[in-house]
Amino acid sequence: MNSIFLARCALAWVALAAPAAAQQPIVYPAKGQSAQQQQTDEGQCHVWAKNQTGVDPAAMAAAPAPPPPSNTVGGGERARGAARGAVGGAAIGAIAGDTGKGAAAGAVVGTVRGGREARQKQGAQQQSVDNQRAQQLDTYNRAIGACLEARGYTVR
Repeated sequence: MNSIFLARCALAWVALAAPAAAQQPIVYPAKGQSAQQQQTDEGQCHVWAKNQTGVDPAAMAAAPAPPPPSNTVGGGERARGAARGAVGGAAIGAIAGDTGKGAAAGAVVGTVRGGREARQKQGAQQQSVDNQRAQQLDTYNRAIGACLEARGYTVR
């Protein structure tokens, strides 16, 4: 393994440290391996773990973040909420004697509710993406840990 490849691997680990800090394994040379030997072994185990799991932390770190949901999605939720609110407000306004004011008030309330629903949906989608990424990194980290343990390192 060359030092450039190992440096890139280290940078990938650092880039992933924020979302996966608790998952990154700690490696101890239990059989007195030198720092150079540890670097070589970690590089070879990285390649093996990547091939076994199909997960490449360097590629995950370099991949652009998914774009945030566009406002049109939220706008659609808001529009539907406004329409539902206007209908309900018009019905209440008819009872109170002013259908227009009731519809306007209902539309405002419905717009707010629709926006809240859109934000909740977007948050759930992002949480799903984050969970999938964490599972992939966990799989990779277990594989690299198994490889390093087989080479005489303690991995936690």
